[in-house]
Amino acid sequence: MSGSRDPRSGKTYSARMTTRVSGTEGYGETAGERVKQYESLAFADVHRHVMHLFPTTPSRVVDIGAGTGRDAAGFAELGHTVTAVEPTPELRTEAQRLHPHPAITWVDDSLPDLDRVHALGECYDVVMLTAVWMHLDLGQRERAMARLVPLVRPGGLMALSLRHGPVPAGRRMFDVSAEETCALAGRHGLTVIHESKGPSQLGGPGVWWDRLAFRAQR
Repeated sequence: MSGSRDPRSGKTYSARMTTRVSGTEGYGETAGERVKQYESLAFADVHRHVMHLFPTTPSRVVDIGAGTGRDAAGFAELGHTVTAVEPTPELRTEAQRLHPHPAITWVDDSLPDLDRVHALGECYDVVMLTAVWMHLDLGQRERAMARLVPLVRPGGLMALSLRHGPVPAGRRMFDVSAEETCALAGRHGLTVIHESKGPSQLGGPGVWWDRLAFRAQR
């Protein structure tokens, strides 16, 4: 069977898997497990390092790579209007079933280009990228940042997390540093307002996370 080899993990992906949106490999195939895993964590616990940065008045949020909808639902429960972006149909279907909140609008779209999100013509107070950025290679990250920054309203927030450690079987991940990410964001007019590191709540030994937040220039 033909396939492509990921330079980070050394794993080869089959032709069937490469029909997935780049970076989502392995998620649809294990959607049931992902639902159990992600929904076992509370929104407030996952984002406890940056919760103080979230708006306290009703705002517009775009959650890119929304997965099972846990975070989209968390923002909606706080009174925000959420655009939840998820390219994996198995996860998006489960998310809509689990979190049928009227304040959440689901969009089938993906990084790096986010064409359907841009077509909505909206700017957002909060742009979330939770456990997403490390699925993009260098060229995709550069393209993605250029597409993300126009979505952040002046004075708005962009928050992302970066996974480090062993790559799970069947996934496409790259070891992306906080330093590179902050520099790239800075070149596009974002200012770093939070940076922290911590162990994974789910990933097992050797897995840890960088958590970053940026403010768009006013």
